[in-house]
Amino acid sequence: MDEWTIETWKEKAETHELTAFYLYTPFCGTCMVASKMMEVVEALLPQIPMGKANLNYLEEFAFEQQIESVPCLIITKNGKVYEKVYAFKSVQNLYEKLTL
Repeated sequence: MDEWTIETWKEKAETHELTAFYLYTPFCGTCMVASKMMEVVEALLPQIPMGKANLNYLEEFAFEQQIESVPCLIITKNGKVYEKVYAFKSVQNLYEKLTL
């Protein structure tokens, strides 16, 4: 999964029907598990643009988007934030959320 800037995320959200933006911090144990799940989901759904970003460097973005914790998956649909997922639960759960 590629690292995205906020500008990349905005561009992808505006030009694709559905996107997934995964926010993490590198020393978060839950994020490490979530990262593995996201790699699987990305392989299963290559048609959906998916990117990630280290939230430690995005303080203003976290405030603007009202990010409550990490890991967080922001799903956009038709250019707008559709859902924020904090409890990843399983690959199947993430897959179902992204296949709406």
